[in-house]
Amino acid sequence: MIAKTIFINARLEASCFKPGQLLPEDISLPEIAVAGRSNVGKSSLINALLNTKIAKTGQTPGKTRSINFYNVEIKETNKNFRLVDLPGYGYAARSRGERNEWKKLISAYIKEREQLKLILHLVDFRHGLLKNDKELQEWIRAYEKNILVVFTKADKIPKGKWLSTKQNYVKDGLFSYDIPIITSSEKKEGVDELRDFIKNF
Repeated sequence: MIAKTIFINARLEASCFKPGQLLPEDISLPEIAVAGRSNVGKSSLINALLNTKIAKTGQTPGKTRSINFYNVEIKETNKNFRLVDLPGYGYAARSRGERNEWKKLISAYIKEREQLKLILHLVDFRHGLLKNDKELQEWIRAYEKNILVVFTKADKIPKGKWLSTKQNYVKDGLFSYDIPIITSSEKKEGVDELRDFIKNF
């Protein structure tokens, strides 16, 4: 039996609201960022992934306003990496000024971050890639960063339809470093698969 990947000793290193607050890069800590629309279930998936309630969740979309850096240890390798939680995008209730600040903050992080090895692009499995999801993918690819699509909230769709639904989204066009992973934080579906992918990546 293949042992499951386990992340331990996850801790919040910093919450950064402005570009000048971003943590300096550490060559010993590769970074994997998590991006997605507001209310896509980003915080819930991070908590499921790290097996702890480290990321704040709530009913109000757009709750995460900062870039949050989590230092995570992989038990099997005794190696650490940073999981970087990016603020959700596409929340219409935010003012234009707030959305512009979001863009400046994200751009400052992504643009020249050499230790940023992969961006997990979370997409609601019920809807697939919406317009601003596709815009985000184009924007990230312009910076030549790797993207892995991770579908969330899969428990909202009958499991028998998962494969065909995923295939349809792939046919419609998306960018993903590898085959998209289907997850449900509620049912813990796909979480082990995502952990294994991160460790191997």
